[in-house]
Formats: sequence, C-alpha cells, structure tokens
Amino acid sequence: MGLKRLVLGLSTFVIGSAISMAVYAQGNPRYIRFAGVPSAVKGALFTSDAPQKPPHVAILVMHRASNFLNTLACPELSKRGFLVLCMNPRSDNNEALVRWETIPIDVKAGVEFLKKQPGITKVLLWGFSGGGPTMTFYQNVAENGVAVCQGAKKLVQCGNELAGLPKADGLILVDAHPGNPANGIRSINPAVLDDGRPDLLDPELDPFNPKNGYNSNGPSTFSESFKKKYFRAQAERMNRLIDKALAIQRLMKDGKYAYPDDDVFLIVRGDGGRLMQLDPSIHESTEKPQKLIKNDGTVVTGIVKSVRVANPNSARQNGTFENGTRFLTVKSFLSANAVRGSDSMDGIDHCSSNNSPPCHLPTITVPTLVTAMGGHYFIRDNEIHYELSGAKDKDFVVVEGAEHGQTPCVACETTPGQYGNSVKNFYDYVRDWINKRF
Repeated sequence: MGLKRLVLGLSTFVIGSAISMAVYAQGNPRYIRFAGVPSAVKGALFTSDAPQKPPHVAILVMHRASNFLNTLACPELSKRGFLVLCMNPRSDNNEALVRWETIPIDVKAGVEFLKKQPGITKVLLWGFSGGGPTMTFYQNVAENGVAVCQGAKKLVQCGNELAGLPKADGLILVDAHPGNPANGIRSINPAVLDDGRPDLLDPELDPFNPKNGYNSNGPSTFSESFKKKYFRAQAERMNRLIDKALAIQRLMKDGKYAYPDDDVFLIVRGDGGRLMQLDPSIHESTEKPQKLIKNDGTVVTGIVKSVRVANPNSARQNGTFENGTRFLTVKSFLSANAVRGSDSMDGIDHCSSNNSPPCHLPTITVPTLVTAMGGHYFIRDNEIHYELSGAKDKDFVVVEGAEHGQTPCVACETTPGQYGNSVKNFYDYVRDWINKRF
C-alpha cells in the first residue's frame, strides 16, 4: 500500500512498452479499449504464439488499482493455450481514485468482450492478490444480484447499475488477500496517540519496541497477550477512522464542510504495522492437511507451513510519510479500505465492506480454484477462502517456496534454486485444473 500519488493514467509510451515486453516474453497482445467505461479502462489481449487449436476458454485478469497489462499471468496462461485479457480498471495505479462499487462495471466490460470472441465458450475470472476481492465481488453480484452489496450493514452501498452482470463460468484465486480493508486493519499501527504527531507512540502498543518482542535483526517473537492487545487496538483505531470519515460525510451532506464532495484522508503509520511480517509464527501454516506442489512437481498432502522470512525493516517504513502513510480520500477510504471489527485477525466484520472475499465466497457456486504461495503470508487466509467457498467443485493448493507474485522466494531458500520451478509448477497445475473442467 503506502503513499499513492495521484496519477491520472498511463501514457501511450508506457502502454506500448508494457505490450512490447509481453511480446518478447510470450503471447501476441493486442491493445483493447472498451466502450461504455472511462478511458482509463484498458486491456491487452494475449494469445499464444505457438500454432495450436483455437482456444475455447478465456481468462480475465484484473486488479483493484494495479497495472496488470503485463502481469505474469498474461504470457504464462496464453502460452498454455488460453485467450487472456489483462485489464486495468478506471482507478489505474491510483488508490485514491478507487470507488470500489464501480469496479464491477469495468470487469463487466471485459467479460462481455471475451464472450464475443470467436470460439470462446467459457470465461474464467483470475483473482491475483487484490484481484481476488475484485473478482469475488463481481461474481457474487453476477450470481446473486445487487442485494449482496446493499444493506444497512454496509459502509458504502452499491448501486442498481450493477444489476444484470453477466456471470463468469469459473473463478481462480491466486494468493488472494482477504480484502484491502482487512489488509488495512492489519497494517495500521495502533500505538499512534495523535494523528498529528505520528512520531509519538504508546510504548505498550509499539510493535517496534524490543520490550514487546521486536527483533530488528530477524524474526520477532510477540507474546500471546501482546498480540491479543495489539489486534484489538488495531480494530479500535480502524473503527475510530471510520467514525471520523462518516462524520465528515455527514457534514458535507449538510453543507457544513469545506468541500461538498470529498477530501484528502491520510492514515499516518497506516502501513508497515502488520505483525505477521515481523513474527512469522502468526498465520504460519494451514490448520488442516492441504495439498502442496513440491519444487519437483509432485503434489503431497499435509500441514503446509509458510517458508517466508521476517521483515524487520517495516519499522523504518512505518515511520515515514512516503511509505508508511496511506494517501486516500474520504470516499476511497470508506469504499475500499475500511472495515469494522473487534480484532484485526479473527474479529473482522468482513461484510461491513464490499471489498471482501470472505463475505462473497459463501454464495459463489461456479467451480473455484484457490491457490496460495508458500513463501508469503496469505496461506491461512486462502485456506479460509477455500473453507468458505460455496462451490461444490472447489480445490486448494499451495505452491512450495513461491513468493506473492508466484516467482521463487530466493530469500526463503536454504540452497540455491530450491524453489526455482515455482512458476512452471503453478501454471501447469492451473492449466490442468482448467482443462479437466472446461
């Protein structure tokens, strides 16, 4: 997350460069523009360079805000015989512009485009990282209607323009996180005493205080009592921020605020406070035996433990403006970055936000593949996604030693090349899962 500067879109040069790089990697991407959505919504269509039978399965790849025109999935999936549309949403590279409840309209443009392509009979949604919340939100509304994103419990309501979204035929979650709001509540530093003085911290809640278990040279070890207090305090700070944002909106509505529409909303020390990045014992493994793709390509079943390493450098990140402060607006905070809760790990009220796979997955019924990367900290979260999924046809697998972006976690290795096959193993597994069903 960190500071997101206002960027209004990619230049033609950047788009061209991204597509050129993809050509040399794999695939034959074609730049796509879409009617009926803002001009920032754009795509690159990838097909395989190798002569083979025309694809009948298409895959849509998109995030919440990141540039996905040339993300790894685009060439890797296309060279395995699929038609792949990699898209950027209207909030392209700009977290402050995110209006979460409009993103399904952008996804819809991609789904409709793929359904019109010659020979395509099935369209699958690819939810990598923040794309997981994007695609679960879309598919839940498509399957069950706008009622799932409306109601008194929601911090922000979706509009009726989301009615009638065309359904996808399958869902693939790739180390999907449990929602930007869940990430946010787990990343804020609850030791902040005054938002105007982020340098002043409550020492009893400071995650970077050695007396609380912090280790600046390696993995930290926090006591159960500290973790319980810290997770509760994170939720309490998030709730206070929500109350502040809602109060500003009420003043705007009543004409008593400086602006009638929106305003900057800074969250000081809003990033870098995630305890599981300091203490790898937090969410360190699956709770039940699950499948693991070993580096040699074999699949074994057992309790799967993350091989990630600690990141004590988040102490420096958290205290800076550039990387520790979240630069949002009142609207983007409430829409895509806020969630109620009593505990940042086990007490999140996921359905208070529409940006939440745990809220959407129980009522999604299409075949679903949930995957997690063994060198990252979302293993347990994705096991929860799998457990919550309402699909009768569902699968869960962890990729040994892969970092969040599916590439080998070199820092996690004890011998050189220990996890060197992570990309091939992962995409081959996905290919076989798709071909078996569709």
